[in-house]
Amino acid sequence: MMDSSEASHQIIADLLAARTGQHLTESRRWRVNSALAGIFREHGISNVDQLVCLLAQPRAGPESPDLSQDVVEALLNNETYFFRDKPTFDQLPHEVLPELASRRAHAKRLSIWSAGCSTGQEVYSLAMLFAEQKERWAGWTIELLGTDVSNRAIRAARSGLYSQFEVQRGLGVTQMLRFFDETSGGWQIREEPRRMAHFRQHNLLAPHPGRQPFDLVLCRNVLLYFDRTTRAAAFDRLASAVAHDGFLMLGAGETVVGQTDRFAPCPRRASFFEPLQDARQPRLMRAG
Repeated sequence: MMDSSEASHQIIADLLAARTGQHLTESRRWRVNSALAGIFREHGISNVDQLVCLLAQPRAGPESPDLSQDVVEALLNNETYFFRDKPTFDQLPHEVLPELASRRAHAKRLSIWSAGCSTGQEVYSLAMLFAEQKERWAGWTIELLGTDVSNRAIRAARSGLYSQFEVQRGLGVTQMLRFFDETSGGWQIREEPRRMAHFRQHNLLAPHPGRQPFDLVLCRNVLLYFDRTTRAAAFDRLASAVAHDGFLMLGAGETVVGQTDRFAPCPRRASFFEPLQDARQPRLMRAG
């Protein structure tokens, strides 16, 4: 039989899974108390047992704060930085985007989705790539969408305002000076990259947020928080979101092998995967 704290931790874990699909494994439960410390202070409590009691109380009204959402937000890992995993990211401007450009030369339109974009650095990194190749992409329509299950992260992404520490993670001095203005509140991203980027809250397990499939989907370091069953469901959602001749980009060290039959690895392109037209009859993959 579980003691009260164990039962309370399980309730918190179930809440996170229900809202986000993320699985709070035993190895991750050690950080629950530290992640929730701010909520404990705000409500004058000291442990998860008391928190669960508060969660069981009805909300005062529809306009009152949603404690359960605050708990979920606190437990989410929003770790990110500009041009994360640079060797992998460098494949975009030098290999992947040029190939997509040749496939979309007639339409001159590219749509890219960053699923689990956190506070926006990944989307703005993409915007900077396109801005740095302005002549190459002249006349093109570039659509960059970032989504995250966290409202708090999406608000931060939309603001485009970052601390000194955040802009120094992944950005060179030249990029900082070209694409950001230093303000009293932090480093504000400039209009050129900002106007390409759009953000909205979205759960990866819901139908994809585009009007049509995307040419490129980035879903990096998100699926590792799902259990095997939920991860398979997420891959199904991602498969419906990627154009038949588009690409899926996962995090460094992540793979589809043994996880799903909806994608296959791209030869000689680490962390990039192609959708299979028919999972029962895999198509031949292009070399590249």
